[in-house]
Amino acid sequence: METLRGADIVARSLERLGVRRIFTLSGNHIMPVFDALLETGIEIVHVRQEAACVHMADAWGRLTGEVGVALVTGGQGHANGAAALFTALAAESPVLLLSGHAGLNERGRGAFQEMDQAGIARPMTKASWTATAVATLGSDIARALRLAKEGRPGPVHLSLPVDLLDHAVPADTVRMPAADAVREQAPEPGLVADLARHIAGAERPLILCGPALCDPAGRAAMAAAEERLGVPVIGMESPRGINDPSLGAFAEVLGKADLLVLVGKALDFTLKFGDAPAVAADCRFAVVDPDPVLIARAPAGRLVASGVADPRPTLAALGQGGGHAHGAWYGAVRAARAYRPPAWADLAGGAGRVHPVALCRAVDAFLSEHPEGTLICDGGEIGQWPQALVRAGRRLVNGVSGTIGASIPFAIAARAERPEAPVVAVLGDGTFGFHMAEFDTAVRYGLPFIAVVGNDARWNAEHQIQLRSYGPERTRHCDLLPTRYDEVARALGGFGALVTAESELGPALAAAHASGLPACINVMIESVPAPMIRRPA
Repeated sequence: METLRGADIVARSLERLGVRRIFTLSGNHIMPVFDALLETGIEIVHVRQEAACVHMADAWGRLTGEVGVALVTGGQGHANGAAALFTALAAESPVLLLSGHAGLNERGRGAFQEMDQAGIARPMTKASWTATAVATLGSDIARALRLAKEGRPGPVHLSLPVDLLDHAVPADTVRMPAADAVREQAPEPGLVADLARHIAGAERPLILCGPALCDPAGRAAMAAAEERLGVPVIGMESPRGINDPSLGAFAEVLGKADLLVLVGKALDFTLKFGDAPAVAADCRFAVVDPDPVLIARAPAGRLVASGVADPRPTLAALGQGGGHAHGAWYGAVRAARAYRPPAWADLAGGAGRVHPVALCRAVDAFLSEHPEGTLICDGGEIGQWPQALVRAGRRLVNGVSGTIGASIPFAIAARAERPEAPVVAVLGDGTFGFHMAEFDTAVRYGLPFIAVVGNDARWNAEHQIQLRSYGPERTRHCDLLPTRYDEVARALGGFGALVTAESELGPALAAAHASGLPACINVMIESVPAPMIRRPA
């Protein structure tokens, strides 16, 4: 009689439900799943640290719209991986974290690496639970994949006890799951008409969309809606919020808006909570969100329309209406968003150092020759400059969580998703230390990318806080060594280049791309704060 282990049910369910690739780090509790995956067509990317595989799954989810799947072992493996869930949660990225787990038959008896894994992950997920029976493993997988995509997308966690994975049952008793339909909640026609009426009646409306609409498909949808409506439609996905440098002088026009239509955009710190003077004290709000709790955040007495619905069908429905006569306001917002200080054109850097603007000029020139390429921007001060200055066919940023360190895993996942197109990640020297060992992963799987490291030998974001808040005489404990990260990459099998002048950047990028290897271009930069874009009064 043919039998199936619980691990076989997990692996075959994932394949049946459309999972193409899993990012993972092996460990005792999940070796049965590793074995079972050999009988499927699912590709494996085996990484060097658990948080890295969750970041890769996060990038996969954001770039493809599929659920990115990470598989880690129990105990510390789970704890390491769970730390990266917060980044995916804030980015509204569909992710499934599968964690091995101590056996149910040993639970509560001091089992190896036993811990409350579901409880650890719960605050950083939409749902988190532990499987309880072999018979329900398939339905557990189907439910988790559906929840990750439904409503406001986000991460889901499922722990897999090792005794369930090892237990075998007759194959003819196993019912493999069908895909749970993802229920997309369209807005009521009356709500769409109400929104259109308020937009038409406003003088200076803005439609603001959240991170879930900042993926490639969502950006196309926002652009199409903006063109049809003649109203600014702006995606917000940065922890810098209204000071996101990719939005130019957006903060200036936000303060003049008389209506904010929030489509899947949380009213939170990124909008200064809607408080004056960032938002005018008499500005009205219209809020459409899959989560009623977020609708309730709108200021009392200023909410003119609201409804529970998903952002994509809401934006599509709004775009089906006629245009609105907001030409002057529309032009003013476009000009504010496009503004960059003219003085930036002359910034180059001093002896032996490159200004971040010059670094970005070179990256922009490289990606203009490769319009199918992907730009990855990490956090910190250096990560803001390419967001302001580099044009790319598609981009991925750290997200609303403000996490640093995800860019190398992001870059590997982006190259895996689009193997024929170059990927350039811009990150700081502090950030490089988080996941530098993943160069080994990229070499093993033949997934080249270019990491452009802005090296100022310090944790510059925190250094800038010290300067602003406490003065230069109290800047302590944020210094690093001017390490040769290019040699680190070379030692791990990649390409490395050291750059100390702007003239060296273009050739270094070309050589890195031509090498066909994961590459680190170690750029010695001037230590300057991130851009804060303001137009002269």
